Amino acid sequence: MRLALYQPDIPQNAGALMRLAACFGVELDLIEPCGFVIDDRRMGRSAMDYRQHLTLHRHVSWDAFLAARKEAGRLVLLTTRATTRHVDFAFAPSDTLLLGRESAGVPDEVHAQVDASVVIRLRPDVRSLNVAQAGAIVLAEALRQTGGLP
Repeated sequence: MRLALYQPDIPQNAGALMRLAACFGVELDLIEPCGFVIDDRRMGRSAMDYRQHLTLHRHVSWDAFLAARKEAGRLVLLTTRATTRHVDFAFAPSDTLLLGRESAGVPDEVHAQVDASVVIRLRPDVRSLNVAQAGAIVLAEALRQTGGLP
């Protein structure tokens, strides 16, 4: 199981997802360009003290990320545009959970290249969750299903 962040906009969210990946022992792919410079000051306390536990792979572009994947497992996009609820999806241990930009998600080109997409159903009168919260919810469910929880 892996997490992948597509061109994140907000350093604190990226830091929180880095901490999440470190705590659950999953690798994290960071697909650039990011909307910020990656450094400890911008990542803040959310990532501090956890960097030594994190396996981070930085990719200069979407194409570089795809090339590095080679024969990796499925790419599962978390998106409000999906029809399959995350709790109804059968995750596999080799899946990579892809999270889009906070401001815009992922472009249609990326939607077309993923293997599956899932949504966290919310009340109809609210728009969306914070990307780090969504990542935590789906990662926990995926690890629970696959027996990968620490």
